[in-house]
Amino acid sequence: MSIPKDLQKQEKGLSDWCILAGWRGSIAHNMYVPNSSPDSIDDKDTMHICVPPIEYYFGLSQYGSRGTKEIKHNEWDIVVYELRKFIGLLEKGNPNVIALLWLKEEQYITKKPAGQLILESRDIFACKNVYHSFSGYAHAQLYKMEHMACKGYMGQKRKALVEKFGYDTKNAAHLIRLLRMAIEFLGDGRMQVSRPDAKELLQIKAGAWSLEKVKKEAEELFKLSKEAFVRSKLPSEPNRRDVNQLCVNVIETFLDKDMKLEYDPTKVVNRGIQL
Repeated sequence: MSIPKDLQKQEKGLSDWCILAGWRGSIAHNMYVPNSSPDSIDDKDTMHICVPPIEYYFGLSQYGSRGTKEIKHNEWDIVVYELRKFIGLLEKGNPNVIALLWLKEEQYITKKPAGQLILESRDIFACKNVYHSFSGYAHAQLYKMEHMACKGYMGQKRKALVEKFGYDTKNAAHLIRLLRMAIEFLGDGRMQVSRPDAKELLQIKAGAWSLEKVKKEAEELFKLSKEAFVRSKLPSEPNRRDVNQLCVNVIETFLDKDMKLEYDPTKVVNRGIQL
């Protein structure tokens, strides 16, 4: 699977400016059901991190909406983060974003030297504060599971599952996965993105568990995640100085090595743009 070339051509955050990209969602979690299957309710989800040209940092140019662009095209669901937005989300322990740092090697789509620098520094984000983010996301999935049936964002297949089982089985699978990942991460500071329990999670997504069983399991996992938070020996939160320096280093590395920023006593030229 590869991102359509016409999308890459239209958005430099997917191509020239991209320093790190990888699969997210069901593909990253080893839970993807291809569209060819009648039971598929999955998109092809990717995340891209970009460093725009220097005028975005020293001028008034802004990338996307507050550093984010979302691109939906057929089965593709793509999100692009400008580096500083991405680093800010990492610092807060955002579950969807921090997972990009712990993918399997083959799950990365793009990895430039500046992107590799982020991966080599991922341990600075291995902190206890992820508990609050993961728990918050899990509670949101629990609410959606029962109270947002057949909303407009759902495809017909997903709506059919909700009507058949009386709750959103996809939210249920997300709920259980998030809580298990939080417990694991709080224990050793490593994230198991590609799920060893993928088979069971797929069963939940397919409606094999009753609503009562899902809620009972979630209740136990919420309890265990809180206990894991209390026991965790990870730092409380990332060191802000380290995070800030990483951001600076990544931008400098990309503009110097990848964008080939050239300095002149009288001007700065960046890929043909004179400032």
